[in-house]
Amino acid sequence: MARLQLRNLEKDYGGFKAVHGINLDVNDGEFMVLVGPSGCAKSTTLRMIAGLERVTGGEIRIGDNLVNDKAPGERGIAMVFQNYALYPHMKVRKNLSFGLRLKRRPKDEIEQATRDVSNILEIGDYLERLPKQLSGGQAQRVAVGRALIKKPQVFLFDEPLSNLDAKLRASMRVRITDLHKQLKADGLQSTVVYVTHDQTEAMTMGDRICVMKEGRIMQVADPVTLYNRPANAFVAGFIGSPEMNLLEADLADSTLSIGSQRLPLGSDVMARLSQTAAKRLTLGVRPQHFRVAGSDEAGTLAGKVSHVEFMGHEVYLYVKVEGSQVIAVVPSAQYDRSKISGDTVYLAPQSENIHLFDRVSGENISLAKLD
Repeated sequence: MARLQLRNLEKDYGGFKAVHGINLDVNDGEFMVLVGPSGCAKSTTLRMIAGLERVTGGEIRIGDNLVNDKAPGERGIAMVFQNYALYPHMKVRKNLSFGLRLKRRPKDEIEQATRDVSNILEIGDYLERLPKQLSGGQAQRVAVGRALIKKPQVFLFDEPLSNLDAKLRASMRVRITDLHKQLKADGLQSTVVYVTHDQTEAMTMGDRICVMKEGRIMQVADPVTLYNRPANAFVAGFIGSPEMNLLEADLADSTLSIGSQRLPLGSDVMARLSQTAAKRLTLGVRPQHFRVAGSDEAGTLAGKVSHVEFMGHEVYLYVKVEGSQVIAVVPSAQYDRSKISGDTVYLAPQSENIHLFDRVSGENISLAKLD
C-alpha cells in the first residue's frame, strides 16, 4: 500500500513560516498535482516528503509508516528533479542501474530491470550514451527511468518539464500520464506527487489537484470540479486559461451593481447563494461563459473593445468594463462583428455559470446546492 498522508505539516525557517499546518491525503495509485504560483511552498512540501527538508511540525506517513525522522533512502520514495540530476560521467545504462548496484542487487536482476525500464520508456537505443549526448526529452526519460527502476512506494516529481520547450513538454505530459496508467494496470506501485506552477500540466495530468497559496491549501479536487466549482476567488483566478474575470460588485435584492451598471440575477443564481451571503462581492465569469449580445438585451454588461485576437476557432475580445479589463472568448462561428457598435460591446454572462465571492474572505458563496 502506498498511501501518503500529511497531517498538520509545518515548515519554519527561523521565524519565517513557509508551510502552515497543511493536511493532505494522497490515495494509493493516485496522481496528485501540487500547483500554485512561485513561492507558495509546493516544492518545500515535496522536499519534506522526500526527506530533503526537515519537518518543523506535523507528520508524514507513507503507507503505515511515520517517516519524519527517516533518511530519504529509507522512505520508499524516488524523486525526479527539474535539472534531471544525472551523473555526467556515467552512461545511461549505469545511470539507470546505479540505485540497484548501490543496494548490491544480483547482476542478472539489474540487467533485467534495466531492459524492462528502457523498453517502457523507449530509451534502449541510448543505453551507451553519456548524458551530454542526450536531448532534453531523452535526458528526462532517463531521469524517470532511474526513479522507476527502484520500484518505490511513491514517485515525486519536482517541476520535471520546466526546462523543455512547449512541444516537448506536451509530449512528455502524455508519456508520464501514460506511464502512470500502465503501472496501475500492471498492479505496480504508482502513487505520484507532482509539483508544477503550470496549470495546464496540472489540469491535464492530475487525478486530483492541490492548489496552494503562501504555504496553505486553497482547494483539493479533480480538474473538472476545480474549474466549475472553485472554492474561492484565488482558485477561480488561478485555474483556467484565460483566467476567470473578477469584478467588484455590490448585491441589493437580486441585482448586482458593478460601477454604474446593474446586472439582475436570475432565480437560479439567487437559489445557489449561501444563507449568509455577503453584500460586498466579487463577480466571477469565465471568458468562455460570455455571449456577445444585442444592445437591447437585458442582463448584459457594456464595455469598450480595446483589442481583438483571432485564434482560429475562437476570438478573444478584450473589453474595458467599468475600468476593469474583461476577456470574452467567443467561437469564431458565432462572432458577429455587426453586434459591436463602434467599439462598444454588450456581454451577457451565462446565468448558470456565474460565481459570486465574498470580497473579504474570498469564499465562493454561490456553490450552495439546489434542493
